Amino acid sequence: MDAILSSMKQLAIIGSTASGKSDLALQTALSNNAIILSIDSLSIYKQIDIASAKPTNDELSSVKHFGIDLLEPNETASVFTFIDEYQKAVEYAKQHEKNLIIVGGSSFYLKSMIDGLSYVPAITDETKQTAHIMLQDLEQAHQLLFQLDPITMSKITPNDSYRLEKMLHLYLQTNVPPSQWFVQHPPKPIITQCPVLNITIERSVLRERINLRTHKMITTGLIDEVAFLEQRYGRSPNSMKAIGVIETLEFLDGKLDKKTLLNDISTHTAQLAKRQQTFNTNQFELCANGSAPDLVATIKSLLQ
Repeated sequence: MDAILSSMKQLAIIGSTASGKSDLALQTALSNNAIILSIDSLSIYKQIDIASAKPTNDELSSVKHFGIDLLEPNETASVFTFIDEYQKAVEYAKQHEKNLIIVGGSSFYLKSMIDGLSYVPAITDETKQTAHIMLQDLEQAHQLLFQLDPITMSKITPNDSYRLEKMLHLYLQTNVPPSQWFVQHPPKPIITQCPVLNITIERSVLRERINLRTHKMITTGLIDEVAFLEQRYGRSPNSMKAIGVIETLEFLDGKLDKKTLLNDISTHTAQLAKRQQTFNTNQFELCANGSAPDLVATIKSLLQ
């Protein structure tokens, strides 16, 4: 991977939702011969366009993007999904002599790829079937793993079916408690040589942007989009539990009026933004931290 990186430059732009990171990434890509890798837990899904505040078709066509419109809404994205997209983006950048801009609100995935992941063996169909049967009772499956590995399972609740399934797969496949497995197989970074820049924005300005964006989402067809998604995929996929989608489902159920719908989406989005800002400032070694305009000069110097 280092040999590939030597033929290109890369950086990551992070920030809370509605902070302007996508606009900055697009501006950066256009002016610095770059492509974009989107690390966003909702834009990766096809047909979820309004709820995800996905870039427009014109924006997507002006710069090569990875990580957008990749999965069906009833599929599940994971860090491995974005690892695959990162590797494809790096290869494309190498072949076309481009730089790479990584951007997205789901910075947990970026953090995982920078810190590294432990090797996990392929899970056989037999193991998956055994786990499926055991997971019919989440409490019992969690208790079994907790007795074997309290270090790992104290951080996972019985209701966290996704992580519980992953740990059960690993144990059944290897017969080694997950905490021991991860000690034996320490993480290896996926992304290296990648400066991280964080956009900061005044809270009142951010709240105004969130309100305006939410209003635009509703007036441009959010309700119709969610109604279509529900009819086609139901409510069980992870993508149907996202902010903007879950509130609209409540509206369709008659539990909210339009004014409350707008307020609830805006409030929940602002709460998410606060969590994102806290995570970004505490979890990354930042190359730069400032408003979008203030970061332009730093970005230019990094990509020259």
